[in-house]
Amino acid sequence: MSQYDVLCIGNAIVDIIAQCDEAFLTDNGIIKGAMNLIDAERAELLYSRMGPAIEASGGSAGNTAAGIASFGGRSAYFGKVSRDHLGDIFTHDIHAQGVAFDTKPLDGTPPTARSMIFVTPDGERSMNTYLGACVELGPDDVEADKASGAKVTYFEGYLWDPPLAKEAIRMTAAHAHAAGREVSMTLSDSFCVDRYRAEFLELMRSGTVDIVFANSHEIKSLYETSSFDEALAQIRKDCKIAAVTRSEKGSVIVRGDETVVIQATEIRELVDTTGAGDLYAAGFLFGYTQGRSLKDCGDLGSLAAGLVIQQIGPRPRQNLKREAEQAGLL
Repeated sequence: MSQYDVLCIGNAIVDIIAQCDEAFLTDNGIIKGAMNLIDAERAELLYSRMGPAIEASGGSAGNTAAGIASFGGRSAYFGKVSRDHLGDIFTHDIHAQGVAFDTKPLDGTPPTARSMIFVTPDGERSMNTYLGACVELGPDDVEADKASGAKVTYFEGYLWDPPLAKEAIRMTAAHAHAAGREVSMTLSDSFCVDRYRAEFLELMRSGTVDIVFANSHEIKSLYETSSFDEALAQIRKDCKIAAVTRSEKGSVIVRGDETVVIQATEIRELVDTTGAGDLYAAGFLFGYTQGRSLKDCGDLGSLAAGLVIQQIGPRPRQNLKREAEQAGLL
């Protein structure tokens, strides 16, 4: 009997979200639609220039863990915060959402990570992330009982930036595979893929990673091609299962020769795309760990992503289990 459905490992970040116009991005040298890593000084500068903001616990894998818990799944999380105001916010929120989070916090320095997210009128988000305490996550933070006790371990590609985290992930994956469990990852960001292409492919081809989540930009970056079909044909060979999201075109899931096409959930209004991929992974992994078909997994992912992009902030305000029941998916 597994202790958890999914163990998520990621950068524990508090999102500071504000709306802005296109000119603000240009004036401040912000790359639209990407995750830009920044230092403490730039974090202070951007914070001083941003308009009214909402503070919301985020971090890609943290959002996924919260989504799985909202579906009624049992999720756990590894991530590093400091004993400070933002660290307290993050810890409170993830516990309140029903996620097991026991990583020991740092004593104040570096401070808890924060991401200044600027949302333009088209709903696109441009992230500026100061990693702070995140980079201190390492092998000492791996809880072997959670690593071997979760049906699937899921980690974010962003974690490949801090070196200690790589060790923690490889150690967690070793515990998981030794217990007959599976390991999954999200490619996170096409710039992240550019930095670590060879290592990501090695993780997949060596069998360290069984299930891969990506969007169409990331998968094309991974295989250095402008053809989505060509990239899909490649990833089919490189991992057990790949789930690739395509915004309003829905998603495509491949497993061996099998291909499952998933429709996007119809939405009333696109407000903020922050968390869309994270919540898709939450729905998919919840379904997968409950033994559902790939189509059901994709439909649950599509539902969760569709709900979160109609609000500001990366974690759903609705109860996803209730929403899935109303949609006839559970």
